[in-house]
Amino acid sequence: MKLKVEAILDKEFTPMALVYREFTENAKKAGGVKLVIGIERNKGYVSAFETVVYPDNAGHDEENYEFVERLVKTLLWIRGGHKIIIAGSPLIAERIKKDYTVSGKRAFDYDFMSGVYETEVTVEARTIEAAPVTSESATPVGRHLDGCRIGFDAGGSDRKVSAVIDGKSVYSEEVVWFPKTNSDPQYHYDGILSAMKSAAEHMPRVDAIGVSSAGVYVDNRIMVASLFLKVPKDEFNAKCKDMYINVAKEFGDVPLEVANDGDVTALAGAMDLNDNNVLGIAMGTIEAGGYVDGVGNITGWLNELAFVPCDYSKNAMVDEWSGDYGCGVKYFSQDAVIKLAPAAGIELDESLSPAEKLKVVQGLMAEGDERAAKIYDTIGAYFGYTIAYYALFYDIKHVLIMGRVTSGEGGVILLDRAKEVLEKEFPELNSKIQLHIPDESSRRVGQSVAAASLPEIK
Repeated sequence: MKLKVEAILDKEFTPMALVYREFTENAKKAGGVKLVIGIERNKGYVSAFETVVYPDNAGHDEENYEFVERLVKTLLWIRGGHKIIIAGSPLIAERIKKDYTVSGKRAFDYDFMSGVYETEVTVEARTIEAAPVTSESATPVGRHLDGCRIGFDAGGSDRKVSAVIDGKSVYSEEVVWFPKTNSDPQYHYDGILSAMKSAAEHMPRVDAIGVSSAGVYVDNRIMVASLFLKVPKDEFNAKCKDMYINVAKEFGDVPLEVANDGDVTALAGAMDLNDNNVLGIAMGTIEAGGYVDGVGNITGWLNELAFVPCDYSKNAMVDEWSGDYGCGVKYFSQDAVIKLAPAAGIELDESLSPAEKLKVVQGLMAEGDERAAKIYDTIGAYFGYTIAYYALFYDIKHVLIMGRVTSGEGGVILLDRAKEVLEKEFPELNSKIQLHIPDESSRRVGQSVAAASLPEIK
């Protein structure tokens, strides 16, 4: 596979976008058949994705399986769900079913999704005539600026809160805290309540509370969140899952909306741009994502892009946590910089933490080191091709990139190379998608107002 824009430090990089294009074109030429993948999540919402594969038993069964396996993985981590439906190929459905079990190849994904949706992940085969159809939530979330609102942003090292009256932040504070190292859920509860009370003191009343936090949330319940890393599982289930709901009750059980911080960042960007169809991607410790759709809604999808494949090469680096290869966490995070450093001729002290290793490369970049520039050039190529892959699953007009990996001159190189990929490989997307690096200070203020705007006052 020939790339028009090379990932200069990774000769084996095989972009999912090009694989998808080549596979479907070849399958169509060989008399391809329709295949529909459905992902069902809470409340019976279904996301359906249609593609084309070779007919079963036509000499392409392994190619079919490997292609669809990556698509299922992608859809599962973008949309989120507990049921995978494969319509149009009993053979592929059977292979996928074996993968998603407690001891199967995708045991990590099976366990994670079973925990998030509190029900066992299942795989169902259907005929193409009974293919699933998309049935999504259409409830608007955010951009509500009326009344007296609290906006809370739960970070891993500091917590931020704002008092917002009719869309204007009248008070905000940042407080250092240590949620990730504290095993007592009362510490988290007291910290969240204290922050919200401090905001409430600066308003005549509290009409609504909006929360932005890393993690997975379903119906305002905390399903998975790194803030509670040290809390034992039984205590997490008993005292943490409903924590934001219980805190809201302290203010008279006012309207509450809890959303993933990636989604809130995308919402803040959409509000700032005064537009929709915004995909926000943060490149930091991991890759985080968020999305605002064409009518300005947060979708309720997971958008866990760290676990979405972007490289089809079987020799791609494996993520230690999920045990899978070629996924975003190793391409759009500090891990990507560290991974590419040896190929660029940069030796990093192994005693340094990942964040410290990133700082070393950033220091070299600031000095104009060509080796460091090649790292960002390569990540930019990764990113351009991966935006094209994401565009199969998201309707995108704007991509916001942020996070410590994108700071400084490295972020400029990264963005320029990503734009070049779109120009040369995907001109139809290049004319539609704009890439942005938002200003950090304005993004912080925008985040608190966006979080406060999440709930609707009825």
